[in-house]
Amino acid sequence: MPPNEQTPLIQTVLISPPRPRYTHSTIRRFCTIALGTTLVVIVILFLIPGRWLPGNRSESEWAPLRHPWSSWPERAQFSYDDLRKVLLDTPNEEKARQWSQYYTAGPHLAGKNLSQAIWTREKWQEFGVQSSIVDYDIYINYPVGHRLALLEKKSKSKTESAEEEQEDVIGMMKYKVKYECSLEEDVLDEDPTSGLDNRIPTFHGYSASGNATAQYVYVNFGTYEDYEDLVRANISLKGNIALVKYGKIFRGLKVKRAQELGMVGVVIYTDPQEDGEMTEENGYKTYPNGPARNPSSVQRGSTQFLSVAPGDPTTPGYPSKPGVPRQDPHHSIPSIPSLPISYKDALPLLKALNGHGPKASDFNKYWQGGGLGYKGVQYNIGPSPSGLVLNLVNEQEYITTPLWNVIGIINGTLQDEVIVLGNHRDAWIAGGAGDPNSGSACLNEVIRSFGEALKQGWKPLRTIVFASWDGEEYGLIGSTEWVEEYIPWLSKSAVAYLNLDAGTRGPNFDAAASPLLNKALYEATSLIQSPNQTIPGQTVRDLWDGHIRTMGSGSDFTAFQDFAGIPSLDMGFASGPDSPVYHYHSNYDSFAWMDKFGDVGWHYHVAITKVWAVLAAALVETPIIALNATDYATGLDTYLHSVKKLSTTAFPSVADSPILDSLESAIARLYNASITFDAKAADLADIINSGVPWWRWWRKAQLYYQVRQVNDRYKYLERNFLHKEGLDGRSWFKHVVFAPGLWTGYAGATFPGLVEAVDRKDREGVERWSKIIEKNIDDATESLK
Repeated sequence: MPPNEQTPLIQTVLISPPRPRYTHSTIRRFCTIALGTTLVVIVILFLIPGRWLPGNRSESEWAPLRHPWSSWPERAQFSYDDLRKVLLDTPNEEKARQWSQYYTAGPHLAGKNLSQAIWTREKWQEFGVQSSIVDYDIYINYPVGHRLALLEKKSKSKTESAEEEQEDVIGMMKYKVKYECSLEEDVLDEDPTSGLDNRIPTFHGYSASGNATAQYVYVNFGTYEDYEDLVRANISLKGNIALVKYGKIFRGLKVKRAQELGMVGVVIYTDPQEDGEMTEENGYKTYPNGPARNPSSVQRGSTQFLSVAPGDPTTPGYPSKPGVPRQDPHHSIPSIPSLPISYKDALPLLKALNGHGPKASDFNKYWQGGGLGYKGVQYNIGPSPSGLVLNLVNEQEYITTPLWNVIGIINGTLQDEVIVLGNHRDAWIAGGAGDPNSGSACLNEVIRSFGEALKQGWKPLRTIVFASWDGEEYGLIGSTEWVEEYIPWLSKSAVAYLNLDAGTRGPNFDAAASPLLNKALYEATSLIQSPNQTIPGQTVRDLWDGHIRTMGSGSDFTAFQDFAGIPSLDMGFASGPDSPVYHYHSNYDSFAWMDKFGDVGWHYHVAITKVWAVLAAALVETPIIALNATDYATGLDTYLHSVKKLSTTAFPSVADSPILDSLESAIARLYNASITFDAKAADLADIINSGVPWWRWWRKAQLYYQVRQVNDRYKYLERNFLHKEGLDGRSWFKHVVFAPGLWTGYAGATFPGLVEAVDRKDREGVERWSKIIEKNIDDATESLK
């Protein structure tokens, strides 16, 4: 057909089939598909490995962001051994002495040491550690005035002139001043800070303002049992003033019990009985001429009810930030006045009781041993005669004012595994060379040492936080408020808290810890040479008896351990019965005392610095966190046997019943699970130490997540022992295993809720707390499976 207007303009042209471009096109297509599929699989595995690999926890946010197994666990640039070498080589005595001299040069009460906070932050930044200041608005008191006088009722027959005697008129009564307490510590030429114009007066933190005139009673150490002994002996307490010795329990609880019994004031002094061998009676000269206690030394301190709740008493359980609601503080601070005095001032008061009331020697063994008998004190109980009274005046200014924590951080590869190291900076006096600034000097040396490692290329596996707390002396305020503010982050991330308060006061190593940290502490002390070797090469561990106390309170670990459930440790070199007397919270806890008596040569400062740094390094750098669950289960078994022993005398019907048997079974289950779990952790550590070839990247990634699973379980184990409702009558304390003793404060109580129910002979309480603790233990057991 010829073309027309409907014929397509584009004609169909027949062509031959296309010639293959490559002779091996089929193979090429197969390779392209295979490589593309492999790439997709790799991307999936590296971007969302947690869906297939073991050990990922829903609360961990790091999984999609980091994949450190390419070099993990090797530390090619800077090994763990390299780090330990730096930490052992860097600290030195000259630097420790230099830091101590700075911190102890002037007063640094809580809320009045901003310049020290700024200096500390700047110093840490010089060391290479990012640092900042975190502040809180706290309710606190400062001294205004005080007086303590022994007054004798003026006889009507006497007509002495005003020049011959001082006269006091109180109410309608006329008294003469029999003795006016100086309430001062002697100024010593050999101790420069004892004579500073701005030295801090003797007073008690959180003491109540008041003016009380009353008869007085000697109440021994003022323990709960001491007061009960006096009640049973029909000694009149209500309306009188207590004269009490420091020691045995926290000072605030001495005041608390006196207040509950209707007493109107408390006077506390330090008796040489507490000084061991080093007393003037034994022929030793007093400070500054010798190692015995200076007679005028006074122990300041807080009278907060520490076993009820630490921290700012107006913001229990939440941080003291500007504008927050404030509570009535008197649930945890006294409403009666108190004063601390020296034994020099106590002598006339004690002697005035001679012949009045029974003697301490008439009571039980806990009343024996007063150290002023050679001065003529007979330790009569009193009360003092009606015409012989004490006038106690205490004027305090209560304000809300800022305090300042300094917080430093070295970010690790793992930012959800955090080790916190802390020491408080504030002190009751210008000095504080032992408490707390031996610890402050050591903290600077620890940070300087880690800073040296950073300069040499070290990158930590885990994150380290350093803290210089303010306000510890009043009631662990800076650390408590910080934990209360950051509790969500700490609960998720914190592995351990390592506290150093008074790092050096003598030659005897001492420690308290969560059992999870026992093994790590033993290993760290085994690596550090002791300053007081009797045989060359002896370590701190060799000369330490190895006893680790249970956690109580009295320092900044309290909020971490008892409120947040973070395994904690507190340690230091303490004085002993043959050591120069440590003047606790006195003007004589000074740089001069430390230089001449406390740590001659500053070797113990360096030793405790190294222990602290090496212990921290083990927790930071070892792929498997250096904790041990079996030690915890063993500790629980020991604590339960203590409860059973107590109940045989305090509550026999409980001891003879099966109530506590279920707890014993629960602990046995935890022990078995702990052995298995620790063995699994050890097996993983062996695999890591043996090494995984680089080309087995999948095995390395899998191993990494297995380690993370184990570490998470170690990290959260202590949290299983928190009870949300807290202890009976003191709900701030959440831990069912550890708390300060209700009537001790410093000393730790184990299974506190249960023990207090036994003490009360409260069978329902014993049953309730047994079930609570059993559930906590079972939760811990389950978490290890």
